[in-house]
Amino acid sequence: MDKTLTRTARFLGIGGVASIMFGVIVLLWPGISLVALTALFGAFAFVYGSFAIGAGLTLLAHRSTNWVPYMLGGIAGVLISVITFLHPVVTDLVLTYLVATWALVIGAVEIFAAVDMWGEVDGALWLGIGGAVSILFGVLVAFHPGAGLLAILWMIGFYAIAGGGFRLVAAYRIHQFQGDVKKTVSALLPHGA
Repeated sequence: MDKTLTRTARFLGIGGVASIMFGVIVLLWPGISLVALTALFGAFAFVYGSFAIGAGLTLLAHRSTNWVPYMLGGIAGVLISVITFLHPVVTDLVLTYLVATWALVIGAVEIFAAVDMWGEVDGALWLGIGGAVSILFGVLVAFHPGAGLLAILWMIGFYAIAGGGFRLVAAYRIHQFQGDVKKTVSALLPHGA
């Protein structure tokens, strides 16, 4: 369980940092072309998806039942990145719906994972909040695709930063929970053990 929590916290932390970096790049570079945005989004979805798959495989290797949401979210991220790279000349509308779909899938998976970890891990609440932010973002983008590329870019940037922040908090809380478990276990063991 110790290795599982460590790896899960690391994967969430790295995914959170990647998300924040993506959001900052989008906000600081608003004149970015659609092709560059498509490539940037594809790279972000691939990195995040890869780390989610890694977390899922780690959980599966430790015979944890929490591996499914991570694997589904990771596979969705990798598939969307492959679609993005195979068809880089997608229209604004298609890219908008790809981003919305990915946010909805990731949000649902994170909420499912948070519910599954509820009561076991302190960071579950933050993961659930991050999932809710993802779903809200996905719904906003899906129902307002004609808002213009610049507005979509700003929404993507803020979403990525907020979602990354929630993932970092969840990673920290999981890491903190792991430390608390270690302290409790060592306090229960006889001093000679």
